[in-house]
Amino acid sequence: MGSPETEKERYADEGPQHAVTISSGFWVFDTACTQALWQAVMGDNPGHFKGPDRPVDSVSWNDVQQFLKRINALLPGLELVLPTEAQWEYACRAGTTTPFSFGETITPEQVNYDGNHPYAGGEKGLYREETVPVASLSPNPWGLYEMHGNVWEWCRDGKRTYAADALTDPVGPMEAGGPRVLRGGSWDSSAQGVRSAYRIADDPGFRISIYGFRCARVQERREPGRRAGGPEKKDKPRSEQGGGPAGVTVA
Repeated sequence: MGSPETEKERYADEGPQHAVTISSGFWVFDTACTQALWQAVMGDNPGHFKGPDRPVDSVSWNDVQQFLKRINALLPGLELVLPTEAQWEYACRAGTTTPFSFGETITPEQVNYDGNHPYAGGEKGLYREETVPVASLSPNPWGLYEMHGNVWEWCRDGKRTYAADALTDPVGPMEAGGPRVLRGGSWDSSAQGVRSAYRIADDPGFRISIYGFRCARVQERREPGRRAGGPEKKDKPRSEQGGGPAGVTVA
């Protein structure tokens, strides 16, 4: 997690790069939350750039908590949350170790960012000056769309100070009212600011047209041999089970 010292245009708070183990499987939406979904749940649409299939923007971390509370009440058992910063970076990288999930650099055809500010002296390109509909650009290797650019995505936790030690399920500060991490950059970011390791934090009550979010769902941890809501049953071999792995490691 984080970036190596050799990565171009890196910031000091992206290091030291360190190994992180995520001990439970988790899922993230393949797109940022859309305005259509937000309006269906909340009854309004705060988005600055209107369009049902565009990501909802201009939402604060506190607003997102109200959305999650309401959608989880409407659909018991869904238990949607925001991803932690560690989960977010794991999903964004999709097994890659390069500055972007697309490789060493990006183009505006892959990512919605300010093409006037390319990466590491590259060629300038398109600056759209607005969001684009979700899933309209290329996905990362795991099929997740717009993890880089379009809208910044709120994470569940606050911004922790990195250390070289390997960690399991790291979570940043969670004090009430404390700043929360945002990842991924936006339509208004430079290429530097949409890298997989780039991180910022902001007040949980702040709203702006570059902030959105993506939902996650964490795999329930159960006692061996017991199904949720049912009698005990012998576990199948992992090769026969559905869902993700019990643990994943990202360096």
